[in-house]
Amino acid sequence: MKKAIIAAAPLGVALAAAASAVAAQVSTAPQPSATIEEVVVTAQRRAENVQNVPITMNVFGAKQVEQARITEVSEVANRTVGLNFDAFPTSQPRPAIRGIGSSDRGAAGDPSTAVFIDEVYMGRPAAVAFDAFDVERIEVLKGPQGTLWGKNVVGGALHVVSRRPSLAGFDASVAATLGNYDRRELAAYANLPLGDTVALRISASTRQHDGFVRNLYLNNRVQDEDTQSLRAQLLFKPNDRLTALIAADGTRNRATLPARHTIGVDPASSSAAVWRNAVDRDPGVTRMDINGGDDRDTYGLRFNLDYDFGAAILSYVGSYRWLDYDSFGDGDGGNPTTNRINIRGGQYEETEFWSQELRLTAAPGGPLSWVTGLYLYRADTSRTDLLVLDSPPAPSNTFLARDQYDQKNVTDSAAAFADVTYALTDRLKVFGGLRYSRDKKDYGVSTQASTALVRAASRYAVRASDSWNQLTWRLGGNYELSDAAMVYGSVSTGFKSGGYQDTPSTPASAATPFDAEIATSYEIGLKSQLLGRTLLFNPSLFWIDYDDLQVRRTVGFDTITTNAGSARIRGAEVTAQWTPGGGFSLGAAYAFTDARFVDLVTGGADLSGNRLNRNPRHKISLSPAYERALASGGTAFGAVDVNYESFIFDDIDNNPINVRPARTLVDARLGYRSPDGRWEAMLWGKNLTDEVTITHQYILAGGQFAYFGPPRTYGATLRWRY
Repeated sequence: MKKAIIAAAPLGVALAAAASAVAAQVSTAPQPSATIEEVVVTAQRRAENVQNVPITMNVFGAKQVEQARITEVSEVANRTVGLNFDAFPTSQPRPAIRGIGSSDRGAAGDPSTAVFIDEVYMGRPAAVAFDAFDVERIEVLKGPQGTLWGKNVVGGALHVVSRRPSLAGFDASVAATLGNYDRRELAAYANLPLGDTVALRISASTRQHDGFVRNLYLNNRVQDEDTQSLRAQLLFKPNDRLTALIAADGTRNRATLPARHTIGVDPASSSAAVWRNAVDRDPGVTRMDINGGDDRDTYGLRFNLDYDFGAAILSYVGSYRWLDYDSFGDGDGGNPTTNRINIRGGQYEETEFWSQELRLTAAPGGPLSWVTGLYLYRADTSRTDLLVLDSPPAPSNTFLARDQYDQKNVTDSAAAFADVTYALTDRLKVFGGLRYSRDKKDYGVSTQASTALVRAASRYAVRASDSWNQLTWRLGGNYELSDAAMVYGSVSTGFKSGGYQDTPSTPASAATPFDAEIATSYEIGLKSQLLGRTLLFNPSLFWIDYDDLQVRRTVGFDTITTNAGSARIRGAEVTAQWTPGGGFSLGAAYAFTDARFVDLVTGGADLSGNRLNRNPRHKISLSPAYERALASGGTAFGAVDVNYESFIFDDIDNNPINVRPARTLVDARLGYRSPDGRWEAMLWGKNLTDEVTITHQYILAGGQFAYFGPPRTYGATLRWRY
């Protein structure tokens, strides 16, 4: 800790100097309002104040996303209690809410917590690695949302909402960032009204930085980033009834593969001795024999249409997306000249997505609110997974193990849904909804013949097909205690379809599907604004019965997906925000999640009572902020974000050596905004204590391997608005 504090000193001096200059200009002019601003969300597929929505959720507005430098899903997870993510690699993040997530990346697998961008479902892990720029807000919905948001929303959903074009007038912004590790970023947008009925919005972003890790074997740096994104939206609004929007977007990412590290051995494994000389827990160095690559291209088209009939609004959302992903590299990070085994591997994937949704929503006003609709989705995925284990003493061109699986899967989904809210009195409302879903998967997998000494399985090719049908529902009510407080309770269900193994070791395993998983959640909560609406206080309690959950377990070289009998998840969350006045505010949140298997026997091992993997029992977020008007007319602002997460098991066996230690991340920012609000300058730092964090780890063939999170980063951002 002492070393981290000393290393952070230069940034601390800069922040302190800026703070001193700001303090000298403090004025007695009116300060920012002490009341909490209203936040509008679409969690129930209609625009509502978040405090009126009977769902536990967190929302990040545009200002918070910009100032906290939230650029990807990991940044959302760090700041949201009850939400975690697993990055293996960073371009394939898999979020989990309240312990419900999935590490299945196979062509016929699905996430258990879903990500939507502008109402469009991102069905593959690599598509989830969004570049968050020029966004209106990010919504995190907790608990099953199967009725309104569809399949694979068992744990919850993340919804990223982009800023739309506006007819109100010209608007533009440019932000430039420089930082350590040669960080260079530029983001810009322009809103262009083209007459009284048409507007165009163009947004672009580029982010680059050098590698965080020194590769001693090849004498270069790895774990870098080079990402470019572009989005164009055309709005057509000829009258008050009709609104049409066409959007196109693309993201290109090029990077070396995140550094692998051999951090330990499994003493229970007969292969443990193989890795003892390779262990090095220094997060700043690796010894990979190839840098590898982690490349991703994703492009999309979207069409939105809304027509107001007066009594109801008809909405259509149609989309097409294409994903191309290629990742290959060293799998152990040990010195290849002294390692007794070297691991290499990677994945290649190409996926096309199509989705269409047609909704009819009741117009606001009156005691009855409702929404009903139809949904269609198709994903066509081709994927190759490759794992190679070789050893210098082995005969030339002979591997210890070589597995290559070429997968092809087509998923077709269809659903019909309806949701109703009825006001029994001015204060009491009841709500309920139904959704019927059907998923069909046509799957094929083939393997390549191998000359491996350990695994010389013969080549095979298998095709299989299956379908899953499910009715999901929700039922509940909410009661307004006052104009500023509401209690609510609900029962809701979520569904994730079955699938097929991504790396099956036998033809029989390849042809046998695993079953769907279902969650039933019971929740009560309070949403309130107290002390003259200066204190937001939102606590909730939940209990989830999680049946037939799909879990993955690695035994030797094989990783398989199987259905656990059941799990029980119970917990509590509280979110609070206090704005006492004088420009000061304090945000705080806490989540306790106790997630355990009730019935799980797999591979001859009884794991009942074990904790669900990749889920902390405790997570805390604390965010004090200060904003002050200055005598010059400008505004000074600053904030600190402290996020704590207790330890995590990385496997369902709860192996004590496969544990991510508890960690605390500290971010800070300090800035100045001009009197007219057109430009602002900000100094920022992330992970200021240089905490060593593990973002993913696993045990394979007796070795323990890990990815480390980013080290301390810092920089300056200059933003101009018109």
